[in-house]
Amino acid sequence: MNPLKTQEQLDNLKREKDALLLLFGGANCGVCQVIKPQISEKFTHKFLTLEMIYIDCEQQQEICAQHGVFSLPVVHVFFMGQKFIEEVRGFSLLALEQKIEQVFIKMKS
Repeated sequence: MNPLKTQEQLDNLKREKDALLLLFGGANCGVCQVIKPQISEKFTHKFLTLEMIYIDCEQQQEICAQHGVFSLPVVHVFFMGQKFIEEVRGFSLLALEQKIEQVFIKMKS
C-alpha cells in the first residue's frame, strides 16, 4: 500500500486509475495498523487493477479534512474517479471485499 503525500497526487490518481482504494489511518490508530496489511495482502491478489493508497491523517490532516475524515479508520473506494464505497470505523473486511467485487463484476459486463 503506497503512502500519499499531497492532494495533487490524490487528484492525479483519481484521474489516472480506474480503481482506487484509499485507507485513511494513523500511526496511533491500532485498528488502522491491523487492517492496513490485511487489506493490502487480501486485495492485491484478488483485484489486480485496484491501486491501494494509505493516507496518514496524523501527517496529512488537511487532506483528511477535505475528504470529511474525522474518525479512523476510513476506506474510500473510487471507480473511474467516482466514489462508490465508503466504510467508516467498525466495518467488515469481508463485506468491503464483496462490495468491491460487485462493482468489478458490473464494470466487466
